[in-house]
Amino acid sequence: MSTSSPSVTEVDAAVWRAVAGASFQIPSLNSYVYYFPQGHMEQHSSASVENQNVELKRPFIPCQVLSVRLLSNPSSDQVFVKLLLQPLHPWEKRLNCSTIVPRFCADSIFPPLDFGSDPPVQNLIMKDTHNNAWEFRHIYRGTPRRHLLTTGWSKFVNAKRLIAGDSVVFMRKKSTNELFTGIRRAGPFGSSCWDGGKTSADSSMSVVMEAIKNSDQGIAFEVVHYPRFGWPDFVVSAEKVEDALRICWSAGMRVKMAVETEDSSRMTWFQGTVAATVLPGSGPWCGSPWRMLQVHHEIIS
Repeated sequence: MSTSSPSVTEVDAAVWRAVAGASFQIPSLNSYVYYFPQGHMEQHSSASVENQNVELKRPFIPCQVLSVRLLSNPSSDQVFVKLLLQPLHPWEKRLNCSTIVPRFCADSIFPPLDFGSDPPVQNLIMKDTHNNAWEFRHIYRGTPRRHLLTTGWSKFVNAKRLIAGDSVVFMRKKSTNELFTGIRRAGPFGSSCWDGGKTSADSSMSVVMEAIKNSDQGIAFEVVHYPRFGWPDFVVSAEKVEDALRICWSAGMRVKMAVETEDSSRMTWFQGTVAATVLPGSGPWCGSPWRMLQVHHEIIS
């Protein structure tokens, strides 16, 4: 008897963005972007991109976005975006063993507790990215007092196969006051148990290589991108790329970059100095600006 594998779920745009984080930029439908095959390969292979056998006419490819789908993986609950690109001719609370909820989250996301009760307690209904409802008991107790999720939490953790280091995102839709929850996985894509062994690194890379081949031949192709902290976008707004390429980058220039904090409550600024600029002079990536800047940086608030 055969069973069909669960299908991916379309996710509300506001919920998807909250789970993915503010750092990830979704290209607009019909907008113009640059596709960077190097970045695509980096996210699907532990091997060095330099060692891959690739022959390209161009190291990065101008494209138009034909389709944008905001989805959720049925096995891992991770959100991802699927883009259909047409090449153009040149022109989180982080999980640990406790169930403590940060006060910022309890105050700004959850409904107000009745602090006249002893103890203050409420039941919360939240929907995940597959539109399934989960019920949690939210209580304020302990010494010192703190916000806790008790009944229902263990069931959720076990069902989602969460591990220490994974992050759970809590959201409230302002227009309806509905509560939602999403997950950001700790490990790199394809490395943890939630894959179920269904997607090997080799098969994943073969899909990437097919996309790269089609992009180089001018054939419309699909890419899948899982937003993850520390992974740069490999489909980037054409305006951003072209603005950056107009700058004569050189050692000693000061730069800064905004990065979302782990709890998604604010942005942290990384400021630093360009140490060197590196543009490959040969091979398939000749002239590619991907990772061209080497920066010594420090964190500022």
